[in-house]
Amino acid sequence: MVGLIIVFCLGVLNFAAHKAVLESGHPMLAHVPWFFQPLGGRLSLIVEFAMLLGAMVMAAAGSSGWAWVYALYTVLNGFSAWLIYSGKV
Repeated sequence: MVGLIIVFCLGVLNFAAHKAVLESGHPMLAHVPWFFQPLGGRLSLIVEFAMLLGAMVMAAAGSSGWAWVYALYTVLNGFSAWLIYSGKV
């Protein structure tokens, strides 16, 4: 149960980082593949949701490994979002 709550909280952070990048107007967003461009790039949020859902299902089933993988993904995602949003890339 604790793993499920942690994965959910990490998911909130991932969605916040993802939304910040989408709204940043960074020139790199113009190079997003065509299948993520509908709805202003928000279609990629569906992929983010699918990853969160999968991690939550596996955490609810008792797999702590998937929670750790999702935590690592969150760290990398947050670092990438910071680089993009701050203009360092």
